[in-house]
Amino acid sequence: MTEPSGGSSKPRRPVVVPALALVLITAVGIAALLGGLNEVPDDPPQLGKGAVLDQGRYSTRFVEGRVRVVPAASRFDEDKRFVELVFDVTNRGDDTTPVGMPPGKPEHAYLGTTFADSFVKITPAFPQEAGPFVFAVAKGGESRQLHPGVKTTVIVRYELKEGQRPPEKMTLDVAGFEFTAGFNDPSESWRMIATESGDTFVPEIKARVTLPVQGGAA
Repeated sequence: MTEPSGGSSKPRRPVVVPALALVLITAVGIAALLGGLNEVPDDPPQLGKGAVLDQGRYSTRFVEGRVRVVPAASRFDEDKRFVELVFDVTNRGDDTTPVGMPPGKPEHAYLGTTFADSFVKITPAFPQEAGPFVFAVAKGGESRQLHPGVKTTVIVRYELKEGQRPPEKMTLDVAGFEFTAGFNDPSESWRMIATESGDTFVPEIKARVTLPVQGGAA
């Protein structure tokens, strides 16, 4: 008796490739629903001591982290110890700007326009009473201003409690600025680079800078 055309006694092998393709398609679809493959933010560049960063409005060199002891003003007082972050900053704008202060909360950082506003997050965090104290070093003392085109040393300082060990290192998430119109203001000015997220804006972190603290904990 003749076998039917196309018949075979060999068992058929399972088809694997289409099943894998189906899994991949499903995964891509889920990723698209969650915001798309291109929406995953990249880690910011990792910088260290001596690095120079173009922040748009400012050019910043990250000089060092250190522990500094300030002698007591009199024999009735005690020496004070500080953790200091030291920067060489050039104001690249046309106007004199305040040195500023790091934002109290990262979610408020996008509103800032000063140099210190760009430190969106500083780790480890210090208690509020420890600072920070921010100032520029000028002839004859301290200043709170950055003049156009002038390289200026800026110090961000935290006071250490008696017996408190300083950290081994400090890490800063640093934002940048661009000269542009505002979201609701057509006039152009220096503004922090940020992206809209819900009902707020999130600063773009241009670099994550880690500074070892000289004299810090081993």
